[in-house]
Amino acid sequence: MITLFHSPRSRSTRIVALLKDLDALDDVTIEVVSIPRMDGSGRRDPRNPHPDGKVPLIDHDGVLVRESSAIIQYLAELFPKAGLAIPAGHPQRGAYLGWLAWYAGVVEPVLTFEAVGIDHPALARTFRTGAEVKARLAETLRDKPYLLGDRFTAADLLLHSPYAWFGKPGVPEIDAWVDRCMDRPGARFAAEFDAQHPA
Repeated sequence: MITLFHSPRSRSTRIVALLKDLDALDDVTIEVVSIPRMDGSGRRDPRNPHPDGKVPLIDHDGVLVRESSAIIQYLAELFPKAGLAIPAGHPQRGAYLGWLAWYAGVVEPVLTFEAVGIDHPALARTFRTGAEVKARLAETLRDKPYLLGDRFTAADLLLHSPYAWFGKPGVPEIDAWVDRCMDRPGARFAAEFDAQHPA
């Protein structure tokens, strides 16, 4: 049994989208829980086993998997028929894993620093800047629709999500990519699901 602990309009919304794109909604129970939110609303939900009271979290027969990058890789490989993962041995496997890790190790911190107005040379040297993140994405997407070419993967689902949430950055290549990702069945389903389940 697999359970996703989800709070509407949060980082776990992208996991709901993933489940739809994986055709895995019949195999995963979505448990809607509350979380403490940045604006002070919400609360820690005792039903949520995440050690920090956050989402997303999946429980697969008692095995807990947390962090979006790990959950996305785990589920995409658990439901391979959808073709959203790049399997071991494939020539694009390294690039695919690199994008997932880059999101967690670079993109999320950089966008968080920008959102709260933190700017320091040491952070820029360690993580890069928002401008560098956008430049890398734009260069990658200049001559192809998705990060790895013509094929939408779970890496696209993860990497486009902050721009879908906070707004497109005004870079044509990135904006068009975000639009393509948001036009997928998973993104549309997740938006509808969240609208029907108040946070």
